[in-house]
Amino acid sequence: MSAFNAQSIQWDAHLIEKYNVQGPRYTSYPTAAQFHDISAAEASEHYRLQTTSVAPLSLYVHIPFCRHLCYYCGCNKVAAKSSTRGDDYLTWLEREMALMSHDFGQRPVTQLHLGGGTPTFLTVNQMRQLLDRLSIYFDWNPSDRPGEYSIELDPRETSSDMLELLRQRGFNRLSFGIQDFNHQTQVAIHRVQPKSVVEPLVHQARHLAFESISFDLIYGLPYQTVGRVDATLDDVLDLGPDRISLYNYAHLPDRFLAQRRISSDSLPDADEKLRILQHCIIKLQGAGYVYIGMDHFARRDDTLVEALADGSLQRNFQGYSTQAETDMLALGVSGISQIQGAFIQNHSQLDPYYSALKQGTLAVQRGYFLTRDDQMRRDIINQLACQGQIDLVPVAEQYGLDADQDFSREWQQLADLEQDGLVQLNEHRITVTALGRLLLRPILMVFDAYLSDQNRQRFSKVM
Repeated sequence: MSAFNAQSIQWDAHLIEKYNVQGPRYTSYPTAAQFHDISAAEASEHYRLQTTSVAPLSLYVHIPFCRHLCYYCGCNKVAAKSSTRGDDYLTWLEREMALMSHDFGQRPVTQLHLGGGTPTFLTVNQMRQLLDRLSIYFDWNPSDRPGEYSIELDPRETSSDMLELLRQRGFNRLSFGIQDFNHQTQVAIHRVQPKSVVEPLVHQARHLAFESISFDLIYGLPYQTVGRVDATLDDVLDLGPDRISLYNYAHLPDRFLAQRRISSDSLPDADEKLRILQHCIIKLQGAGYVYIGMDHFARRDDTLVEALADGSLQRNFQGYSTQAETDMLALGVSGISQIQGAFIQNHSQLDPYYSALKQGTLAVQRGYFLTRDDQMRRDIINQLACQGQIDLVPVAEQYGLDADQDFSREWQQLADLEQDGLVQLNEHRITVTALGRLLLRPILMVFDAYLSDQNRQRFSKVM
């Protein structure tokens, strides 16, 4: 069962500043930083060994194209104006589906997510073609099988006809990229989409009976203040999404070239950024949203809250999920599959992705095969992130270890966190506190074997 519940998280500005470090979001463990080059043959052999598995599939399809370059974005994307780029991409995406279907085509698909880039870069006809092909090569029958079928939407590129098609084809969850409704901020990040653009799409989605609508928001963007973000939240709450993701903007212009178009002087300072975060948390909780963890909020009647309460919450590359015990198969450029103890990532650039498929091989670039120690630490990190508590004794016994001896370093670090009120320790049991829920990263980092003590101390402040 979960130690997390619907109680409000606590705020302590001093401790939040103390533990305000740059760290992984742990949508996977080990993280992508540990991936290394692997061959298509290695990936094919691993996939072949899974053909007897009956575990359901979570499909992820990456559409990399965007008509407009958002300056804050750090995703894998390709700026493109012409929809013909989508035709070429779908041709090779189908080739990849055909290759993957040999090993995975018989497994039931209970989760599908289209991400990007901007999936709605595709025209309605192109989207129909994509969904037709998915139904041909995989056991995806949303009308006959309950599951989560979702897509990321750019409101500027989403038509009424697109929403109708998606609902007809079984999609039940939508995620709108909002970021901020303030016009000056939108201009600065090159994403102008006022509430008047988003509102009719939300109303139509409700009319079409989509089960869940999510909004992505970002704090720390240019010209944001507590007052301006409060106005955005008023507009957001008026539209009433079922889920809200509140992400921190990390300004890394040396890594993401588009961010060089954002002036550092326009960004809120560290103190203002913390005040914005605090205000968002207080206001969303006051409006009836439950803090799930790691940037995610949901209404009390949402399935994520139910999963949080009953201990069935899961975490994967899309964040928190209610779909348990699925293998994730990713299609498209840069997609990362998570299949029975292995992470396998496609080429991150279009040309090598296309080239591999032209040769009839998987478009694999990198990956990682988990050791037993990796699997153990993954289980611990996931359970703490999703259930908020764990007893290390049964974990140690499962992997042939001694809880006292083999977790002594981690226990010493946890003792320091306990003094600051982030966790409670009882014999071998770890319980995340209400304050610790907001500071999950430093707790999870304790069990990350790839972070040396020196590296932990070098994490730079990013809020």
